[in-house]
Amino acid sequence: MFLKWLPWKYLARRLAKAHGFLDPVSILARLERFAQPSEVATPMELLRAGVVFHARGLMNTKVIQQNLDWIWPYWVQRQFDPDDAAFVPRAFSLTHVNLTHRNWTALGLPGCNAFPLVDPRGLLTPLFDGWSLDAWVVADDGTELLCPAGGAVTQRLVMEADGLGVETIASDGPLTLRSYADVAVADGAPVCRLRCRAEADRDAWLAIVLRPFNPEGVSFVHDIRLDAGRRVWRVNRAADVRFETPAQRHVTSTYVAGDVHTDLLRRDASEACRCEVGLASAAALVRVAAGEPCEQTVRVDLSADKKSAPVVQAPEELSWSAAMKDVCSLQSGERRFDVLYDAAVRTMRLLCPADPYPGPFTYKRFWFRDAVFILHAMLCAGFEEPVERAMGRFLRRQHVSGFFHSQTGEWDSNGQVLWLLLRFGDLTGCGLEKDWRKPVVRAARWIVGKRCASNDRGLHAGLMPAGFSAEHLGNNDFYYWDDFWSQAGLHAAEAMCRRWGDGKNAERFRREADDLARCIDRTLDASRDVRRHAGIPASPYRRMDAGAVGSLAAGYPLGLRPAADPDLLATVDYLLRHCLRRGAFFQEMIHSGCNAYLTLQVAQVLLRAGDRRFFDLVCAVAELASPTGQWPEAIHPRTGGGCMGDGQHAWAAAEWVMMMRHMFVRETDGGLAIGSGIPPAWQDGRAMRLGPTPTPYGPVCVTLTGDGETVTASWQADWRGAPPRLDVCPPGRRPQTVERPDGEGRVTLARAETDGDAP
Repeated sequence: MFLKWLPWKYLARRLAKAHGFLDPVSILARLERFAQPSEVATPMELLRAGVVFHARGLMNTKVIQQNLDWIWPYWVQRQFDPDDAAFVPRAFSLTHVNLTHRNWTALGLPGCNAFPLVDPRGLLTPLFDGWSLDAWVVADDGTELLCPAGGAVTQRLVMEADGLGVETIASDGPLTLRSYADVAVADGAPVCRLRCRAEADRDAWLAIVLRPFNPEGVSFVHDIRLDAGRRVWRVNRAADVRFETPAQRHVTSTYVAGDVHTDLLRRDASEACRCEVGLASAAALVRVAAGEPCEQTVRVDLSADKKSAPVVQAPEELSWSAAMKDVCSLQSGERRFDVLYDAAVRTMRLLCPADPYPGPFTYKRFWFRDAVFILHAMLCAGFEEPVERAMGRFLRRQHVSGFFHSQTGEWDSNGQVLWLLLRFGDLTGCGLEKDWRKPVVRAARWIVGKRCASNDRGLHAGLMPAGFSAEHLGNNDFYYWDDFWSQAGLHAAEAMCRRWGDGKNAERFRREADDLARCIDRTLDASRDVRRHAGIPASPYRRMDAGAVGSLAAGYPLGLRPAADPDLLATVDYLLRHCLRRGAFFQEMIHSGCNAYLTLQVAQVLLRAGDRRFFDLVCAVAELASPTGQWPEAIHPRTGGGCMGDGQHAWAAAEWVMMMRHMFVRETDGGLAIGSGIPPAWQDGRAMRLGPTPTPYGPVCVTLTGDGETVTASWQADWRGAPPRLDVCPPGRRPQTVERPDGEGRVTLARAETDGDAP
């Protein structure tokens, strides 16, 4: 109690000025003037994450630039090379962080909370935020193949019936190296495996190398010891790396002695080393005879990952074949779209061991915002059980006030949770457990109580309060993103209460949703002079800018406004004219990169409006995918590598899944649109199929086959109750409407005489 009375601001100001620093209180006050007054300047959760991120960046600053003779990860090799397009001048940068190639691919098993990472050149990080394993081929004559530094490298995601792996193949003249990383269950526990195969036309060595870094930078290694049988590394006295073939030669190095790569074949043999700085490195080598392939396999027990509880499910349940059973499959008109879909489905399932994570590394934590988008896409892909399980964990995060809390100062979560709960009931046909009834009412009442007073002065009267919102929209403000989600949440609460026979609360929430909609419309009318452009800005106090992308939520996914709503379409028009790079949406705020999931949300609004430009955006997103079929959160417009956030973003994967679904099956008012996103180029004889995917009317499979002249659309469905109206409307074909369709049926569509006949 005494501490709260201390004059902290006075003491901080006096201490700073005494040492010649700027007044921190004054600086903070000035910063707050750039944002609308709000309860929380920045969520504490994000501040903590930022401090951790830049703490490593400070370490990188002290280590990397003074030791550029080391073999560093791929991003360092490029970002520190002044001749590379990825070069970033260091100058006054306090921290050196990965801003150009934030790309990695997670490995693992469904239900396992450990996600080993593989970088674009095959560097493997088995344990969360830990050290890494690399593989080199070094010939006796000094010729060498080091993947980060050179050579031709190809990489792909291998999706097998009961496995998920990353294959990396590197070659440089006479030397070739193939590595394959995956996760399997051994002796009842998950293990990460790295299998390497080296070939050379001269005598050489295959080296498995322990590296004191990962895709973010330095990761300390103080102690390395090789056991007497020469088959096990003991790292930091905690984790074991096991070799299938004993090391025939073994060398180590410390920070003072330099990288183990230096004079690798001339170093004295060493079985162990200790580095007080924390940059120990080691290489275990096996002989490669000229013209004969050599293989080495290493394993790391993931139970050594002290930063994660590795196993969420029982070991016998950690099976890809079981997890993928009955999942919605896709056969589109382009093979790359199918591969990206399969990768996206696996990304979502992998990163939802219990709670859904937006990413396996930087974002391995919980946000309601990402969780709702990810879980909705998982639900549409057929993962009903893990979605229901994850939703049940939401209850732990609801405050007594009714607030669903993941980050303080972000006011969209309650609306998102309520919307997802209604969607779950609609898509599965299952009623929610009784345990949800009170939380739903509390959550809706929280929205009602959180709104600004209708008699407040200013444009924000009746809206949700200013907050940090979706973090990529800019400074704290009265974001329409929060308002649209809250409006949708109130409508969802109304619908659920009516199903439960709670007419009183249903009517109250309907009135509040309608009132919030009127307040939104009023502010849009009153703020036209502020934004200077038709459309819906990020906030009534903002001019039109890239942040307006958040306001498209009113069209997709919420459907609060008609498909042809002038304000929605004007917003899309602004974004397409001002915010495209490499054909994709470029988010100027925070992300400063091309954003896959936001691009696809723009595309969804266009598809809903029957605007064929949506497909150009879809193709641009496909082009931005990594060779392993992943999208970082934001993508550097020049290097094509990740420049912000996690290197494998589950929200992006979720949006790709939803985009493919809606091209085949899209929900409309009172029915389903079939094939509305199938481009004419796919209608020339290819067989296309998506399903089964749940809809409010029951699960549906859709197949389309074209012969150039006609397109035949067929469906197989298990309707619940009255069948919906089917609008079969591939672009360029004469649309047909089928009222009360049977569970199986088909129609054949002729070519439209004019473009105006097609949607």
